[in-house]
Amino acid sequence: MEDTEFDKALVAAAFEQAALTGWRDLSVVEAARAAGLPLDRARARCPGPVAVLMRFGLIADQAALADVPSEPLPRDRLFDLLMRRFDVLQQHRSGMLALLQYLPSDPGLALALSAATGRSMAWMLEAAGVPAAGLTGRLRVAGLVAVWMYALRAWKDDQSVDLASTMSALDKALDQAEKVSGALPSGRTPDPPPPAAVDVPAADIVAADPGADEILPAVPPPESPPSPELPQL
Repeated sequence: MEDTEFDKALVAAAFEQAALTGWRDLSVVEAARAAGLPLDRARARCPGPVAVLMRFGLIADQAALADVPSEPLPRDRLFDLLMRRFDVLQQHRSGMLALLQYLPSDPGLALALSAATGRSMAWMLEAAGVPAAGLTGRLRVAGLVAVWMYALRAWKDDQSVDLASTMSALDKALDQAEKVSGALPSGRTPDPPPPAAVDVPAADIVAADPGADEILPAVPPPESPPSPELPQL
């Protein structure tokens, strides 16, 4: 069994166990045993539950990026890419719901996951033909994360076979993002003014690691569609 197929089998087994026992009691060893997978290889590929989630995020991204969307507009390409990710989530729906239910009780895990959706969304933007580098790129990534979170909330409650409610929410959020970007000159985010010289106590400075891997948002999605800075959609 190739590594890709092994990872998919192990991730599927882990989510199946989480659906039965809850994410708190997830054991990668027990998941591997249930799937008939060798423990030594499971240890090498996914040594713990967080690694399972990171691997799952890569699987979802790879499924979305497997081929270039054919839609002519970046906004429509983003819709296609994000729905592909939701299709992967849907394959493990019960385990995913168990994870989302558990996250508020584990801030460490929530923070680790929250450090990574941005990276996935950056890949989605670039794949759709929207640059994600630099300051403007970071604003775009933040905007698309807000779009994803809003759609994720709809997916959580979506009982339809075709994910109609999820598609509607995603479409609505992307439309809102497009309106915001269209209101800007040439669809670009203006450069911010230079900061004023202000003494900031060292205790108030918080370092962030934008390169951390991330899969799912750690904060609940907004009640209404976001208005993210997502220029040039």
